[in-house]
Amino acid sequence: MKQFRWQLLIVFLTALIVGLILTFNQSKPVVPVTQEPSPISGGSYTEALVGQFSRLNPLLDHYNQPDRDVDRLLFSRLIRHDRSGRPIAELAQNWTVSEDATHFTFYLNQNAVWHDGVPVTSHDVAFTISLLQSGSPYIAPNLRELWPKVQVLVHGDDAIEFILQDSFAAFFDYLSFQILPSHLLQIQSVEELIDHPFTLAPIGSGPYRFSKLILDNAVIKGIELEVNEFYFEPRAFIDKITFKYYHDRESALQAYLAGEVDGLSSISTNEMNRVLAQPGLNLYSSREAQLNMIFLNSNSPDAGYLKNADFRKALMAAVNRQGMIDEVLMGQGVLAVGPFLPDSWAFYDGQTEYRYDPDLARQLIAAQGMALSDSGSLYTKEGQAVRLHLLVPENPQYQALAAVVERNWRSVGIDVVLEVYPFEQVLAKLDSRQYQAALIDIDFSATPDPDPYPFWSEATVSGGQNYSGWVNSTASEYIEQARVISDYDLRTKLYRNFQVLFSEDLPSLPLFFPVYNYAVKDSIQNVSMGPIYDPSDRFNTIGEWYIRTGIAEDAQE
Repeated sequence: MKQFRWQLLIVFLTALIVGLILTFNQSKPVVPVTQEPSPISGGSYTEALVGQFSRLNPLLDHYNQPDRDVDRLLFSRLIRHDRSGRPIAELAQNWTVSEDATHFTFYLNQNAVWHDGVPVTSHDVAFTISLLQSGSPYIAPNLRELWPKVQVLVHGDDAIEFILQDSFAAFFDYLSFQILPSHLLQIQSVEELIDHPFTLAPIGSGPYRFSKLILDNAVIKGIELEVNEFYFEPRAFIDKITFKYYHDRESALQAYLAGEVDGLSSISTNEMNRVLAQPGLNLYSSREAQLNMIFLNSNSPDAGYLKNADFRKALMAAVNRQGMIDEVLMGQGVLAVGPFLPDSWAFYDGQTEYRYDPDLARQLIAAQGMALSDSGSLYTKEGQAVRLHLLVPENPQYQALAAVVERNWRSVGIDVVLEVYPFEQVLAKLDSRQYQAALIDIDFSATPDPDPYPFWSEATVSGGQNYSGWVNSTASEYIEQARVISDYDLRTKLYRNFQVLFSEDLPSLPLFFPVYNYAVKDSIQNVSMGPIYDPSDRFNTIGEWYIRTGIAEDAQE
């Protein structure tokens, strides 16, 4: 009987506990399970391009920015570059490089297919390179010069090797060309591509595929792309992208105001205030891969004072670089610190930063024994008038910038003569070293590797691009070593040392980097733009842009 009562006690206690639990749960408020909306596929984006359609083929788009913009979405590259300029995977998922930077072997992503479903192979890469090696004038000059010197070895369908005659760590700059499908182009020369039907309906392997041309009276007014469902990287969220062509930026802006487009491919300083005033239009900015610089010819026979580093520093201190940016570029510029891009993996932030300081400029000038005459002109202690002839391209913006430099230098006593010539003549005078000072740009487009050898090595003083005639054996040795080794850590140290010597000697005057501006309607979300090496780089993150959001289908109810 006791055993029976014990069992009853267990049943009673169990019922009591269950009842308490049920009562507690009934009194506790129910918290609904919620999920934040996330990007989902769908929607379309329309962008205004300034210029006109020529042909869609990455080997032929060097001289036409609108074509490059569209090609960026249609075609893939072996590698691309991250924000600091280091190579990262695209079609090539991995690679090896010899220590002496002469052998580069790349292994292709085996999931990559052309828009017609045919696999992308190393044979397509080799075919594209064979066209680059043809020497055709339609090929970009830097590619046309290098590729004929490279041996190409195909190792099966998924690997390709490049063998260089000389060590060249910056070779990655030459590997971001876009690949063409060999199975669709049975041709022998680049010239055969010019009128090939492929250029009007291309097949690529990029995140978007060609859909159709938009015609008006047989004139191409736009192009429509659709998402590539079989892209080897994650599918882009936006389903359709349309480009429309406009003659100038004003027409493009008017198209946005009329609701015809969602984005503007580039914004000039003249349009900046109107763009900023538009509600719902987001502005994205990046420094351009272009360094505005004043080259100084240290070997000029009529300006021997340019040989003196302190005089060159006085010239730098006397230039109101921020004033140039504010007055001429409406603030759209980034001050340069040395000859490297400020976001480069090799940039050294410990080098000397020169600031606008006309009093310091006067002190440095006086320390050279130079003095002002009663008329306010500056003379050397030998009695020579201190005068600089500043070479300037025949362009309104360059001339406006030069006017600021002239005014600044005159304020410290330096007489300035502006020599304005067409751009081709300016380059000819630089090549022949027939100049004293020159206001011009160094173009780093499509060359993320900071290799400064062409402009600052002793080996390029005569006949090369060392227009300043700078001779510094130690600095030259640093940059010569850095271009023949593949170790990034060691290259970084060598370039740091080079930048220190450059800032101490200041052979020429780095001024600023212009800013590229791009505008997109705020309905297009998650747009981002880091450092660019070409305006088409604004599409580097196109796969992450989205318009629509929703809850995932497998969300718990």
